[in-house]
Amino acid sequence: MNQVAAIVVTYNRKDLLRECLQKLLGQVKASCDIMLIDNASTDGTEGMIREEFDRPEVIYTNTGANLGGAGGFEFGVKKAVEAGYKYVWIMDDDTLPEETALYELLRAGKALHDRWGYLSSVAYWTDGSYCQANVQKTNVLHRLKPDEYNHPVIRVLMASFVSLLVKSEVIRELGCPIGDYFIWTDDYEFTGRIAKKYPGYVVTRSKVVHAMKVHTRVKLATTPAERMDRFQYLFRNDVHCYRHHGLAGWAYVIGKDAYNCLDVLLHSDGDKLSKIRIVFKGFFEGLRYDPEIKMPES
Repeated sequence: MNQVAAIVVTYNRKDLLRECLQKLLGQVKASCDIMLIDNASTDGTEGMIREEFDRPEVIYTNTGANLGGAGGFEFGVKKAVEAGYKYVWIMDDDTLPEETALYELLRAGKALHDRWGYLSSVAYWTDGSYCQANVQKTNVLHRLKPDEYNHPVIRVLMASFVSLLVKSEVIRELGCPIGDYFIWTDDYEFTGRIAKKYPGYVVTRSKVVHAMKVHTRVKLATTPAERMDRFQYLFRNDVHCYRHHGLAGWAYVIGKDAYNCLDVLLHSDGDKLSKIRIVFKGFFEGLRYDPEIKMPES
C-alpha cells in the first residue's frame, strides 16, 4: 500500500481514462495506488479495466449510479481516507500528469515543512497553453495570470480538482468534498474551506495536461437548450460556496450572475427567458441551500 491514493472519477470516457491511468502508473520518483471511481459507465469501462489494468495498485469501484463529478469525488475521497492513505491525489479522468507530477508535489510539501493543507499542480491544455478551466485563485476575485506562475510555490485560496494533493488528516478534520453539489464548484468550495485554516499552494514544477475538448469556462448563453438545466447546479453551488467568503464572495456571485444574464440577452440565439430564469432559480435556491459535509469514519 502506497502513502498516496490517486482518486480518479470517470463516466463514459474509457479512452481518456486509459491515458490517465497509464500516466499515473508511469510516475517516477514517487508512486501511488489508484482508486478508480466509476459513476456507472455504460461504454465498457469496467471491462477495459479488468482486461488492461488488472493489478493490485488499481482499485476499481462502480458506484452503481451516476453521482456526478462531485458525488464521485466525495465517495472516493471518503473511501481513501478510511482506508488509511496519508494523502489523496484528486483528478478527473481526462487529467494526464507529467511523470514527475506527484514527486514534485510531495517534494514541495517537504520544503514547506509540512505546513500546508493542499497542493495544486499547474494545468495546461493540449496546445500547451494554461488551461483556463483550472486556473487557481489567490483570492475570491483574482485568478492567477500566466505571468504570475513565477515562483516554485504560490499561496492560493482555491484550486480545481485537476491534480490536487490533500492530507488525509485535514480531510478527517474538515470533511470531504460536498457530493450533493453534483457538478461544478465542489473543488473551489472544498479548497476554500481548507484554506481558511491551512494554507494551500500551487506547485509550479508539478504539471499536468487537462485533455478536455474546450478549455474555456462554460457559458450559459451559448449552451444548447437540452443541456441548460444543469446550470442551475452552478448558480446554486456558487451562492453556497461564496457566501462563506464575506462581502467579496457576495460581490463575486452577484457580479457573475449579472454578467450571465447580460450575456444571455446579448448573445443567446433562443430561450433567453428560460436561461435567465435558471440564473435566478439557482441563486435563490443557493440562499437556503445547506448540504451535508460528510466526515470519514474512524
